[in-house]
Amino acid sequence: MVRLWAGLCTLTRPGFTDSFESQLGQVDPSFAAVLSKIPLRDDHQLPPDWLHWEMLERYRVLERAGVEAGTRVLEVGAGGHAIATVPLAHLVGESGRVVAVERERWTFFQQTVEDAGMGGRVLPMACDARRLPFPSETFNLAACVHGVRSLRSEAIMVEVFREMLRVAPCLFLAESLPVARNKAQLAHLEMYNLREEIFEQVLGHKDDLHYKPLEGLVDLLKEAGGTVVESRVLDTGLPHFLAFLPREYVERIQDDTVRMDLLNRWEKANWLLERHGAEHPPVGILVAAGSTKNSDLLLCRGDSTPKGL
Repeated sequence: MVRLWAGLCTLTRPGFTDSFESQLGQVDPSFAAVLSKIPLRDDHQLPPDWLHWEMLERYRVLERAGVEAGTRVLEVGAGGHAIATVPLAHLVGESGRVVAVERERWTFFQQTVEDAGMGGRVLPMACDARRLPFPSETFNLAACVHGVRSLRSEAIMVEVFREMLRVAPCLFLAESLPVARNKAQLAHLEMYNLREEIFEQVLGHKDDLHYKPLEGLVDLLKEAGGTVVESRVLDTGLPHFLAFLPREYVERIQDDTVRMDLLNRWEKANWLLERHGAEHPPVGILVAAGSTKNSDLLLCRGDSTPKGL
């Protein structure tokens, strides 16, 4: 197995000089051991340790969720690489469980979970998060980490949030904000903000919607019947690798005017990435309860007994 500690990543992006090992030294050694089991990747135009960096960012975010050993977690929007699933599975421990919901993107999910040694803690489930097949309050916590942007519309977001609040007394939501505090974050936003339009032109539907301000996410949670009991912003300062789209993808757009406009904007965004690198923007973190009677955060932290699993 290829191990992480190969010294390959002293400089993963322009402007970011910390090695992965130095960043990993700041987290729980047991989670560092989990990441060390996952092989380096060989993905076109991405550094070999991109998955490890992204999992480290998710772990930093999920440290704010109050997940303890024995917690039963529903994860919405698990994605094809289990980027938040692996940190969640580590946090719930051997006595906990993560049910990872995703509609269709499972490409590397199972292999990544198995590589990390988390297979026994994770149950993947392909379904529509608007109609979850679980009784009310089956879980201690429902979580969506960097997944709101894939829900395609505000109406769908409200439906999903409402369903998450039905199956768990507490919802943990984390999403990047449309805020740049340095040039690397600005570079990320410039490239990321092209994705919604490009996907709509190439795929015929929206995906990777523009990031919403924290106040907008709060409003959507309230519309879903949630009571927001905690709100904060976290700036991890970690590099971000997942906004980039190859130029060839933009060239597939058939409308000449739209294609030229997006190509010009892509060139500008790519220049910023090459010059400054990309960094995770500040992350908005929200904790919501389904009703005021459930606002005690102990319900989110493994201290209540779930009805299922």
